[in-house]
Amino acid sequence: MSELLAMHGIVKRFPGVVALSGVDLDVRAGEVHCLLGQNGAGKSTLIKILSGAYQPDEGTVIWNGEQVTISGPTAALQLGVATIYQELDLVDGLSVAENIFLGHERSTGGLVRRGDTAREARALLRRLGHGDISPGRLLGSLSAAAKQIVSMARALSYHSRLIVMDEPSAVLDQGEVDKLFRVIDDLTAEGVAIVYITHRLEEIRRIGDRVTVLKDGATVATGLSAKDTPTPELIRLMTGRSIEYVFPARREPVTGAAPVLEVHGLASGRSFSDVSFTVHAGEVIGLAGLVGAGRSEIVETIYGARRRSAGTVLVDGVRLRPNSVPAAVRAGVGLAPEERKAQGLLLDEAVYRNITMSSLRRFATGGFVNSRRERNESLGLTQSLDVRPAGVDRAARMLSGGNQQKIVLARWLLHGCRVLLLDEPTRGVDVGARSELYELIRALADSGVAVVVVSSEIEEVLGIADRVLVISDGRVVHSGPADELTEPAVLDLVMTSTDPDAAPSTGPPASEPTESFA
Repeated sequence: MSELLAMHGIVKRFPGVVALSGVDLDVRAGEVHCLLGQNGAGKSTLIKILSGAYQPDEGTVIWNGEQVTISGPTAALQLGVATIYQELDLVDGLSVAENIFLGHERSTGGLVRRGDTAREARALLRRLGHGDISPGRLLGSLSAAAKQIVSMARALSYHSRLIVMDEPSAVLDQGEVDKLFRVIDDLTAEGVAIVYITHRLEEIRRIGDRVTVLKDGATVATGLSAKDTPTPELIRLMTGRSIEYVFPARREPVTGAAPVLEVHGLASGRSFSDVSFTVHAGEVIGLAGLVGAGRSEIVETIYGARRRSAGTVLVDGVRLRPNSVPAAVRAGVGLAPEERKAQGLLLDEAVYRNITMSSLRRFATGGFVNSRRERNESLGLTQSLDVRPAGVDRAARMLSGGNQQKIVLARWLLHGCRVLLLDEPTRGVDVGARSELYELIRALADSGVAVVVVSSEIEEVLGIADRVLVISDGRVVHSGPADELTEPAVLDLVMTSTDPDAAPSTGPPASEPTESFA
């Protein structure tokens, strides 16, 4: 295979930070090149340079044998480079077809050819194995998994020669991942190159050809065989040490004491119905199931961000006022949402303000907020959680995904919440930071917090939770101790428990979540 892209000695500096200190990457036509590294290693900065969002301070970019300057995102697309970011850059208020061709509309004389747009959009969606997604449907009504498919169709609409995929499987269930990999196989067979960024090391065995590893803004290994390089070696390269992928020890079953969280007969439109469970102090409850089963909707409804149609929620025996996030927060309920950038963070605000935003009363005297105390307490939390880079005055958007997740958790640590709802807490988080988050979740439980964890990774749910609720089509189909379940058993439950007479779980929910869960 011929070399399509070569990046040599790429350096990128920001005020007080050297994000990249001489990165090398070469990609061949028709290959899947996996880019690995911990959060903060420089992966996001590198792909933003490749996509034209950033300009390098030093280094060269060779495209198809010629040195080029990628002056902006439009120049990258014209060159043949498309990027699918982990946080999708789509517009909920437009249709699927309009999103696919946004910025390069099918038009004549300034008028959009809607028929041609719909036909081409439908062909792209069928190519991705999702001909069931209507081109005319409003994007905001789709699930996160379906939006990922639309983003892929948008990249394909540019006839790109290289596609960067940043954690594309993070919101997909196993069936969707299998379809994604089939599409990637088809694309590479046509000579399209894929730069594939993932924290799921098992995926590179299935789909990757070669691997480049970044650490602390530099290339520590490149050109490694994706299928032959042992996983412990990849982990050592990423972290500088060997890490055992283990979960903290579970506590003894909680008995006798009154539950902290009680959920009785909870329902939200067509999203889910008749959900009941309890969580005691010190317990971690896991919600397992496929994408779209209703797991995220359950925790959002408990938090008051999604309208209930039935049921009650009690915290420490006191009934929680429905459909009110402020009431939930006052009662001691915290949520780390799945879409942390859109729903859990104020990206342009300082790190310390994102941490203190739910606890401002404790820093206020006579109507004025003591910013020095805010910074000092936030700094102590970020140091204990090993948030990198250090400091609490930089904007939250300058942190990597894993460090942003730590900021959300720090907020609820400061608030002293009684119930913590974690929706996909390790999505986009590297293997080293995952172990830290698992330990943090267990430490929170040990301090008396009632924890509910939603994860698409069954192994993670079974490893971190004390008890597991298996959710299928908006219903609880099993509840029991985590150590009595296996991954095949959970898959069997979610695949065979569908009731053909049950109301369909597709379509818009009874009400949309609030714009921000912070």
